[in-house]
Amino acid sequence: MLLLGLDIGTSSIKASVVDAATGQCIAAAQYPETESEIIALKQGWAEQSADTWWEHVQLVILKLHAQRRYNPNDIVAIGIAYQMHGLVMVDKDQKVLRNSIIWCDSRAVETGDKAFEDIGREKCLLHLLNSPGNFTASKLAWVKTNEPDIYARVNKIMLPGDFISMKLTGEITTSISSLSEGVFWDFKENELSKDVFTYYGFSHSLIPPLRNVFAEHGKVSKNVAVALSLKEGIPVTYKAGDQPNNALSLNVFEPGEVAATAGTSGVIYGVSDQLTYDNESRVNTFAHVNYTKEQKRLGVLLCINGTGILNRWIKNIAGGSLSYQQINDTAKSVQPGSEGLLILPFGNGAERMLNNKIIHSHIHNIDLNKHGQAHLFRAAQEGIAFAFRYGLDIMRENGMHPQVIRAGKTNMFLSDVFTECFVNILNIPVELYNCDGSVGAAIGSGLGAKIYSDTKEAFRHFEPIQLIKPDGNKRYDEYYDKWLLHLEKQLN
Repeated sequence: MLLLGLDIGTSSIKASVVDAATGQCIAAAQYPETESEIIALKQGWAEQSADTWWEHVQLVILKLHAQRRYNPNDIVAIGIAYQMHGLVMVDKDQKVLRNSIIWCDSRAVETGDKAFEDIGREKCLLHLLNSPGNFTASKLAWVKTNEPDIYARVNKIMLPGDFISMKLTGEITTSISSLSEGVFWDFKENELSKDVFTYYGFSHSLIPPLRNVFAEHGKVSKNVAVALSLKEGIPVTYKAGDQPNNALSLNVFEPGEVAATAGTSGVIYGVSDQLTYDNESRVNTFAHVNYTKEQKRLGVLLCINGTGILNRWIKNIAGGSLSYQQINDTAKSVQPGSEGLLILPFGNGAERMLNNKIIHSHIHNIDLNKHGQAHLFRAAQEGIAFAFRYGLDIMRENGMHPQVIRAGKTNMFLSDVFTECFVNILNIPVELYNCDGSVGAAIGSGLGAKIYSDTKEAFRHFEPIQLIKPDGNKRYDEYYDKWLLHLEKQLN
């Protein structure tokens, strides 16, 4: 039996086919090879075309088939991971009404901040575990106010993964986990938030039927099956946001377990059994994939928007034809601390951990006689690691004290410079695994289809490929303190 996993990312769509018996990925592909466009019609805006996601999903599945490493007829379930917090709106004919307003779009910050004050800070934190902030509900409210003609035609709203599931099956569903990441869910009352829906004037009819994360969300339709050489009726049995899914792919399900990723965004994601929240909503709490009303499993999420985009920007500006691996190797030629060069990696919209402020990215202390290409490469990676430390200190204030962090050996964790700095500035060991989001989505589909009886069976072959421990040298603390001074100047 084979499982198909799809990861609807900001940069590309990734897909994997996993052998359910061994847990091994037997084929993987991504589309496009170059990074997908983010449409920025105004400063702070970020949109993508949902129809383009669907086009790329079809192309990546056909690209997988073309490898001829498996029989498509052996695929028995499909799982979907997706970029979080995006807003997709369709009319009664399931036609997309506008581009998706995606996770790093900042236009609804003021809308959400006003709701936080008007509904009441304490009430929001106790019931929503977050400020309405810049999340999906506030983005929908922005559309309601600024694009009333479009809003009047909305039949259902979705997150990106719900949309891809709809295109595969013709059915629209959601889950508590999805609704919580949009800040539509009241954790105290275990229902759609009366406060949010009343304040923003939303109708409950906009919300799709509620299903468990691990459940059937529809079956592949005949037309799609023919177009994609799949069997008609394959069930979609798992849908989750990319960070809960990254935690799943790293076998992070229980309180105290922590996952990290450093891709398009930088994230630390820890599991708790408490309805916890940050008083300033700088880190956010959502329902984890295994959350139920009876057994609380919450994901506490720290997000750094400027992670991957800074690394890409530095590559484009200073890297020329160098690959990311060559950039990582070049960065090794510079000593820790980048000879005083410091970079703040906050140039991708409002940063939640900075109270939704837009402070932009900054390069400090450039010495034109000393600093060169390699210094920029290293300072960018160190700056991202320092941002993780800043965010983890907020998580520690809120009771999250990880003893080990699990991460996939991918994206920035492929860099020895970044990984060394990350481990030492956080002073926490990191276990690296050979996994990615589309493989996790495939495993999730196996759990949803009851091919695996539980998570222990699903991850019985799961082992770390590398363990990196802090070396005990506190040299990075000095560099972090200088970096922090520059950050505090910008915040003030």
